[in-house]
Amino acid sequence: MLRNLTLTTTLLLASVALPAQDAPPLAIPVAAAPSLGTTNAGRLLVFATAAEPGAKSEEAIDVSPFSPNATYVAAREVSDLRPGTPALVDTGTDAYPAAFSTLPPGTYRVQALLDRDHSYNYSGRDAGDLLSQVVTVTLPGPVPTLLLDHVEPAADDTAMLQRLPAERRKPLEAALARVEPVEVHSALLTRFWGRPTTINGWVALPPGYAEGKTTYPTVYSDGGFGSTLGSARMSAASMTAMMAKGDAPPMIWVYLDHHIATGTHEFADSVNNGPVGRALVEEVIPALEQRYWMDARPSGRFLTGHSSGGWSTLWLQVAYPKTFGGSWPTAPDPADFHDFTNVNLYDDANFYAGADGKDRPLVRKDGKVVATLRQFGRLEQVLGPYGGQFASFEWVFSPKGADGRPLPVFDRATGAIDKQVVAYWRDHYDVAHIVARDWQTLKPDLDGKIHMTVGTADTFYLDGPARRLKAVLDGLGARSTFRFVPGKDHGNLYEAEGDRSALTKQIAREMYAVARPARAQR
Repeated sequence: MLRNLTLTTTLLLASVALPAQDAPPLAIPVAAAPSLGTTNAGRLLVFATAAEPGAKSEEAIDVSPFSPNATYVAAREVSDLRPGTPALVDTGTDAYPAAFSTLPPGTYRVQALLDRDHSYNYSGRDAGDLLSQVVTVTLPGPVPTLLLDHVEPAADDTAMLQRLPAERRKPLEAALARVEPVEVHSALLTRFWGRPTTINGWVALPPGYAEGKTTYPTVYSDGGFGSTLGSARMSAASMTAMMAKGDAPPMIWVYLDHHIATGTHEFADSVNNGPVGRALVEEVIPALEQRYWMDARPSGRFLTGHSSGGWSTLWLQVAYPKTFGGSWPTAPDPADFHDFTNVNLYDDANFYAGADGKDRPLVRKDGKVVATLRQFGRLEQVLGPYGGQFASFEWVFSPKGADGRPLPVFDRATGAIDKQVVAYWRDHYDVAHIVARDWQTLKPDLDGKIHMTVGTADTFYLDGPARRLKAVLDGLGARSTFRFVPGKDHGNLYEAEGDRSALTKQIAREMYAVARPARAQR
């Protein structure tokens, strides 16, 4: 989520008088090298972190939700950053966790980054960002002009693979050559956006597929927040290698990319992102079933995904129960808004803090709170208005405002919750509420199709809303499967006995047993 003056290369002070005890505000000049083009625009970020005595200088400085106060960041928008005309970044206004003037005296490393496509909130630094070198400065004191002089390169899959042990690298390299791209034109989304729009992904095919002797069950998998088309390709390659080794039953896996400029559309039909769910069901799936040897019936179509992808595939199962034969979400984003990552959107007045004034936790690790909702919300606000997790939720869940943007569910400065927006969220996207409200209609096609797994120590407390959804389904007398894995968090949920893909294999076997019960029992 995320402002040109003539300047000197020394510290600039505000023109207004300040109380003697207050440190003067700091503005940091940032310029672009002529080699980077005649003009650039985007979200200009400046990072600062304490330099540990004797430590080697970092090559990159970034923020992290798992250590939200370790790095300070200030930001502004630039629309025409030209070589020779630096922009001043005010480090006192749009700054997190506080103004740079509050930093204790000491030595710091600073770096500038121009986020030209406003994607930092989603993926961090990525291809095309303009970067300065990391500079060591003493604060308080003058800060030199930070020169944007190089471009962040695209991710290098080859280099990544070379870092893997040979026993993992070789099967992946072979599998990458076999995965196939998905690019399906969507007339529905093209009409919505007024420009050609496609849905993309990658397909993993089972051993023996080329012989064309049979059809296969098909799994549609959606990535978590931060996933991309590139990560979908690697997931498809991993599954291809897994099936080739015999560690997973023969099925066709379609790894979908739900990443867009505003975050993730989660394949949820939305007034802001368009009819993405309909596009998947009415356009993508029929196109793929014409192209590949797929079962092309509900009992052979399955859904799975992790985190935001878990919510996506759960919502798709509820919204289109006749299309899919079951959903296996893992650690999904909240499916009951009575517990939206520790916030009861219906009863609580403030998103950030409880009635006792204490900030609500959002991120935990090893039993300790490492970030609060306030910290996460404020950091996202400074990084820019697009692509962050909270903003992404609003682009999916919220009604459209008068300015054409989704209405915020809570005030980013105060945390006050907008109950009218919450009511819209409830009626359209609270899965537990929708299932309870529409159970008599949904039951014939949904009963027995929800199979959820989440860790009891989930990093983002997502075991809470999962338990609430289970209670709703149990109260309805619905058949469902919920696994609460003791001690597992958001990142290690899939691992068991040293196998990082253990849960994937288990889910694959369970799906295959639904589609091919006779073969699965052999």
